[in-house]
Amino acid sequence: MWIRLADTGVHPRRLGGGRLCAAPTLEALPRAGSLAPVGCPVVEQRALGRSGLVVSRLALGTMTWGGDTDEDEAAMQLTAFVDAGGTLVDTADVYCDGESERILGHLLTDVVPRSDVLVATKAAGRTGAGPMGRGASRGHLLAALDASLQRLGLDHVDLWQLHAWDDATPLEETLAACDLAVSSGRARYIGVSNFSGWQTAQAATWQRAWPGRTPVVSTQMEYSLLQRGVEREVVPCAEALGLGVLAWSPLGRGLLTGKYRHGTPSESRGASQPWQPFLDGLRSAKSDRIVEAVITAAEGLGTSPLGVALAWVRDRPGVVAPVVGARTAQQLQASLDADGVRLPAAIRTALEDVSAPPAGYPERLAER
Repeated sequence: MWIRLADTGVHPRRLGGGRLCAAPTLEALPRAGSLAPVGCPVVEQRALGRSGLVVSRLALGTMTWGGDTDEDEAAMQLTAFVDAGGTLVDTADVYCDGESERILGHLLTDVVPRSDVLVATKAAGRTGAGPMGRGASRGHLLAALDASLQRLGLDHVDLWQLHAWDDATPLEETLAACDLAVSSGRARYIGVSNFSGWQTAQAATWQRAWPGRTPVVSTQMEYSLLQRGVEREVVPCAEALGLGVLAWSPLGRGLLTGKYRHGTPSESRGASQPWQPFLDGLRSAKSDRIVEAVITAAEGLGTSPLGVALAWVRDRPGVVAPVVGARTAQQLQASLDADGVRLPAAIRTALEDVSAPPAGYPERLAER
């Protein structure tokens, strides 16, 4: 059980004899070529695109909170994440019908100070009945943001993301709602998620076209050794227009951990609905070869397949932070422990060769 702050008067991360590390100041961050001070680990912080928002290079995903992950387990995850130097916590209004946001709000009141965390959430998914119960219209977006803030118990979120493109709503209406969210103080920055390359470019350039509009600072996309399609258009677009890439499912929906190598364990999340179809969507003969290559690399480096897969996407061009979700605190700790993994150039090249996405016209012209 986690312990309420109000019950003890002591921050729970001080309990158990552990030493609470203060967040590093700018002066404390190691410079290139210098060694980090002995003591509290200094987790690398990265600017999110061309913005002033600085986030940890690993983000905590909360899609399972309120479903497979109960509040006590979520509290242990959040505590471990913040203790390791993590700051960016990602959720969405549709995760477990809003329960993910509600749990995060409870924990920011009782377990971890709000000032230690950057909260990112999303809107556009279906949260109600009828034509206005979903989408990127001004009415739905602003109502969804207000509902998210109520569940979170906050007056603002640090990053508000459009969860999907909406063909039924003019883009200028959608982005005007984003401007209003920022100007009213309900959001600090805006981003997009699951947009194609041309959709990302259209949104970003529209916001840049007139002074005073809120710039799009990030795009959150599925990106892993098993899912590299974003490299064709989305990543080059993000780099050109100053958006930081947040990579969701960096472990290839769990396949890159190697635990599904010889089948699906009956106790795993992949054995249940709706996760099994989600997992099967990446399974193929090619993905099997990639997983074997990751396992071979891990054995050679004396680390885990998870560490290899996470390090690969974390250090890809344009990527600011992989978004790592976990069902249990133990699973999350494995990702936190892998933060120090560095891949030699030869291994990176081998992994990129075996996982290279097919390129056709016009992408192949850019490679010449």
